[in-house]
This record gives sequence, structure tokens and C-alpha cells, in this order.
Amino acid sequence: MRAFFAVLPPSSAHEDLVAHLQPRRDADTGRDWRWTREEHLHLTLAFLPDLPDRAEDPLVESVSAWAARQEPAPLSLGGAGAFPDPGGAKVIWIGVDEGGAGSLRAWSRSLRDHANHAGAEVDGQRFTPHVTVARSSRRRPAGRWVQALDAYRGPRFVVEEIVLIASHLGQGAGGSPRYEVRHRFPLGGPVGG
Repeated sequence: MRAFFAVLPPSSAHEDLVAHLQPRRDADTGRDWRWTREEHLHLTLAFLPDLPDRAEDPLVESVSAWAARQEPAPLSLGGAGAFPDPGGAKVIWIGVDEGGAGSLRAWSRSLRDHANHAGAEVDGQRFTPHVTVARSSRRRPAGRWVQALDAYRGPRFVVEEIVLIASHLGQGAGGSPRYEVRHRFPLGGPVGG
């Protein structure tokens, strides 16, 4: 199963981000970018290109115990960037304020370790906390989009849970992925998935 651990912004932060993105999305009259569907906006902590069925239960058990030991963390979205760079990008993203980025980096390392230990294939890319807002199938200039999005500062919220999401490619609207929340892990909460 293709899966990922993520933070889902609460409705207030999600709606604020969607409202900020809408006029920019509308301004992309050339349709150069595939803008992320509203229901797909999330912050990936660890991507698992292949989570074998046999590994899911042990992973859920170990991450449940780990999450129960973590403290909820304040976070806000803000700033923008592009991968690999604004001059020739395939991804445009909204970033995370530095105050919350430290917790996210530590969580990402731990979740990758738990997944690896459970026998899942783990993406080895360097972790940069972000929410992907647009993609392109080929590299294209994104400087004006990064500039237009960089002033964004979202409302502060507290991350109280991490989720494990299965991504079913091509099964969503318009051939997009269909996301399925498989497990919720409350931070500082009871052990159990």
C-alpha cells in the first residue's frame, strides 16, 4: 500500500489556506500548474511508497505508543517555496513557521524510523516541512507564484494528532488519488490506533 504520515490542518487553518489559494488558482489562466485539490491539502511527515499489509499492524502499534509520549505542538503555515527551485520547479508549496518546524523534523525522523523498523519502504528525501499547493509534470519557472504566495501567514493552531493515510492512485475525482485515513494517532493521548 502507498501511504504517508501527515498532519491535517484543522478546518479553520484549512479554510484560511483555501481562501488564500483560490485567487491564485484562478489567475493560472494558462493552466500551467495542477493545483492541489482542497481535500488533499496536508503536511506530509513521512512518505511510505510501499507499506506491506503485514507491516501495518506492527507499525500502528509502535507509532501509537510513540504518539502517546509526544506533546501537541503549536504550528502555523506561512511563506512559500518551490522544488527543486523557483527557476525550474515541479512543485510549489506553502511552508511552516520555524517555531513548529523543529517538532515536525523530529516527528518525521521518528516516524521514518518506526516505518523502517516495521518493514515498510521509506522515502529518503530530505524533510522540508511544507504543504504542496501545485504541481507540474515538467520543470517550469515558478518565481512569480512563490512571490505571490510568500506573504501568506495562516492562523496558529495546535497539532493534536498525526494520521496515517493510504493513497489510492487514480481512484479519486478526475483521476486524482483517493486518500483514506487508515489510523489516527493522538499526541499525548491513549495508546491505540
